[in-house]
Amino acid sequence: MELTLLGTGAPAGLPRPACPCAACASAAGPYARAATSLLVDGSLLLDLTPGVAFAAARAGRSLGGVRQVLLSHPHDGPAVEVPAGLPQPGRVPDGRELALLTGHRVRAVALDAPGTGYAVTGPDGRRLLYLPPGTAPAGLEEPAGTYAMVLLDVVGRPDALARLRAVGAVGPTTDVIAVHLDHDVPPGAEERRRLAAAGARAVPDGTTLEVGAYEDVPDLPRRTLVLGGARSGKSVEAERRLESLPQVLYVATGGSRNGDTEWAARVSAHRERRPGSWRTVETCDLVPLLGGDGPPLLVDCLSLWLTDAMDSVGAWDDAEWADGGERALRERVRELTDTVRATRRTVVAVSNEVGSGIVPATASGRRYRDELGRLNAMFAQECEQVLLVVAGQALVLRG
Repeated sequence: MELTLLGTGAPAGLPRPACPCAACASAAGPYARAATSLLVDGSLLLDLTPGVAFAAARAGRSLGGVRQVLLSHPHDGPAVEVPAGLPQPGRVPDGRELALLTGHRVRAVALDAPGTGYAVTGPDGRRLLYLPPGTAPAGLEEPAGTYAMVLLDVVGRPDALARLRAVGAVGPTTDVIAVHLDHDVPPGAEERRRLAAAGARAVPDGTTLEVGAYEDVPDLPRRTLVLGGARSGKSVEAERRLESLPQVLYVATGGSRNGDTEWAARVSAHRERRPGSWRTVETCDLVPLLGGDGPPLLVDCLSLWLTDAMDSVGAWDDAEWADGGERALRERVRELTDTVRATRRTVVAVSNEVGSGIVPATASGRRYRDELGRLNAMFAQECEQVLLVVAGQALVLRG
């Protein structure tokens, strides 16, 4: 089964008309995208968009062989003109299947928002799933057959990808293509990095893909360290990297700090930002979690884990530090990083980068700064990906 993406953008296209934002300003050349429309084996058109005939011509394709046009999402604007020779567009009722004379079967997938998703099985038996913008499948049952290709709104609805992974509909060899791309992410390197973290990719308009060829499917990193200063956006970046994975366990190392209203407000803001399906555990005992099996872990953060570890060995007192405290802390850090090296779980850890500012005025402050630098370096050594977040921008240090 062969698929040509006549458009890969949001319904308004990219750049949006008259939008002055930075993402739209840089959406030129291969990053300019028409509204998403898919041509399957030259015979099935999913979503009729303005200029689709010209888009097909630019891609070296003809719409002369199209036998069925299906719509996926509600259309609020003026009626789209149907090019001469194309059949009138229609929609398949949820749960029903349409068999085409070409040998394709199209099943309508129920969604959690207005619109219709389409699961297409080609004459060769390969399957693809296409979802309209802002939607996720509803009523998924486990186990589900794995799709060879999935096309969906990865940026706007990463939870849709998580739901599909949870039931086995998306597996390691599934080619996840981001469509309905809007100006939420700057096009280019940042877009590629963001999508790769979700195990997805984007392609330019006019690209033709073979369904079932998975050589270009990006590998999901298993261990990632996200560094950054205060309010740099490091926690948001870490959470974003796991939004497309199911059943994430959020490991909060800061505790509740009873009576600290400012800390309680910070914790509440973090919880509201996280997907409702995530679970939270408050602990600094990371080794058993990392050493066991289970869902992906988000550890936020290592700097608070270090504070707890230094408390436990009396690191703030010079005499205790010299009388075994330093050695005990080194052993705890080594145990943690050895466990990270051996872990089979997907892990994203957050830590502060504090060594670039002024030198702390106290000996204990300088000790903490030095030990956190050592911990970050040792933890990073065991990670496939390391990021530094500055002013909300993620810089890739490794991976």
